[in-house]
Amino acid sequence: MGKEARFGASELLELARAGCRRVKDSRAANASIKLVDALMSGFAMFSLKDSSMLEFDERREKDDNLKRVYGIEKIPSDTQMREILDKTEPGELRPTFKTLVGELEAGGWLEQFLFLGTYYLASLDGTGYFSSKQVHCGNCLEKRNSQTGEVTYSHQMLSGAVVHPDLAVVIPLAPEPIVKQDGSAKNDCERNAGKRFVENLREDYPDLPFIIIEDALSANAPHIEVLKDNHMHFIVGVKPGDHTFLFEYVEQAWQRGEMTDYECRVNGVIHRFQFLNDAPLNASNPEVRVNFIEYWEIDGEKSQHFTWITDLWVTENNVFEIMRGGRARWKIENETFNTLKNQGYNFEHNYGHGHQNLSVVLASLMMLAFLVDQIQQLACGLFQATSRKRLRRSLKAKS
Repeated sequence: MGKEARFGASELLELARAGCRRVKDSRAANASIKLVDALMSGFAMFSLKDSSMLEFDERREKDDNLKRVYGIEKIPSDTQMREILDKTEPGELRPTFKTLVGELEAGGWLEQFLFLGTYYLASLDGTGYFSSKQVHCGNCLEKRNSQTGEVTYSHQMLSGAVVHPDLAVVIPLAPEPIVKQDGSAKNDCERNAGKRFVENLREDYPDLPFIIIEDALSANAPHIEVLKDNHMHFIVGVKPGDHTFLFEYVEQAWQRGEMTDYECRVNGVIHRFQFLNDAPLNASNPEVRVNFIEYWEIDGEKSQHFTWITDLWVTENNVFEIMRGGRARWKIENETFNTLKNQGYNFEHNYGHGHQNLSVVLASLMMLAFLVDQIQQLACGLFQATSRKRLRRSLKAKS
């Protein structure tokens, strides 16, 4: 099989189906519908961009592709799918993400994402995908209005994707749910989910050299220690209001003439940097040392300003590329969350909530379908040609 052929739709769907087949089924052995069929039905719903379970339920009566293409032997009704998936442990889907990303690495396609010649950028961010004042389950996060006492229930997840500043394609990684943990009366939080995500990422890809890029919420000593413990580098945003000690330290260093100034011009745009290596993160954790970058992009009358910390030693030779890596964090928003919301995946639509795991399992299956699409976008010539043809038709229809 050629390098490109292994990433055709049939090959990728077989890998997804094999992964779903390995998910543990806690139901009776004589269940009328196999768990793999329910999981692949959920996957197919997102792969085919159905807007609701009802639309998928109507499709199952007349669409032979569900059995022929997705390998579903017995297609569950929408009610059956909800009941089966609600009892499924969402973490059981994580190995399927690992398998698909591993295939990209083995095929040499992941090398396109190499950054600074050595590393892979993994952009992490949390997002919400369900909110209601009535519908809820035991895993829902709860936010109580201090004035009215009204409770809002929600689901969130921490998502990550391998990104590159020059590529529109992203490689989504297995998401980490931000839900109430078993037996806990307290809400989970993005920081706790971040620790789980990083540990799982290192377990799944023990040999990949990652640079984690995140927003200022992650610029704290415990999280940086987690990254170091898992042998990961980082480029993390910082803000003056949240990191007063660090910015005061940098200001004093600037007054003493200890910061490095560097400026370059690329295609008429001025890129101005000031950076300082080996600065303490905060007063409470002076032993946690970071390297600080302040950056201005000046394009005529337009100006943008960013600040980051990193454990990469900063020089005039690499500060421009580190800046590009830091700014690539937005790809988790633009090329991941916005795509899921606006290009047929209906990320914020409530396909079903259930009483246990349904909402989280469906979100994971949606991300899995997105991963398969992104792999085809990257590595399948037929998929790329079809996408270009679809785009030309769309533009022609609008003209």
